[in-house]
Amino acid sequence: MSMKTIYILNGPNLNLLGQREPHIYGHDTLATIEGLCRTKAKALGFEISFHQSNIEGELVSLIQEAREKAQGLIINAASYTHTSIALHDAVKAVGLPAIEVHLSNVHAREAFRHHSYMAAATRGVICGFGPQSYTLALDALAHILNQKEKA
Repeated sequence: MSMKTIYILNGPNLNLLGQREPHIYGHDTLATIEGLCRTKAKALGFEISFHQSNIEGELVSLIQEAREKAQGLIINAASYTHTSIALHDAVKAVGLPAIEVHLSNVHAREAFRHHSYMAAATRGVICGFGPQSYTLALDALAHILNQKEKA
């Protein structure tokens, strides 16, 4: 039996984690977060396909790819969260259960970060827990997928 796959997508500037504004985003690198996600996913009986892109169109293509290769999606669209109708539309179009994540609490930051185009396309939003935001999202998505399987 093959394992179920969850796509985890990361948007612009997340490749600079550990160097970029550590007082906001922490000292962990994206590679560290990927390792945490792989360990958590394995414990939950899932595999992950982990990606990062600074290019909106590449993220759209990865979301569309997930339609054929994954059962669920976790997305940290970073600044595209607040600007990208294209990412919103892609998540809606593929119909996969999706969860939006952020390392920082976007609601405690600048006003422009308070609106998310992604939120309306996802099952939920987890923010403000640093790298644990991702593992919490994996727990939530595993629960959603396991409930769906039982139905």
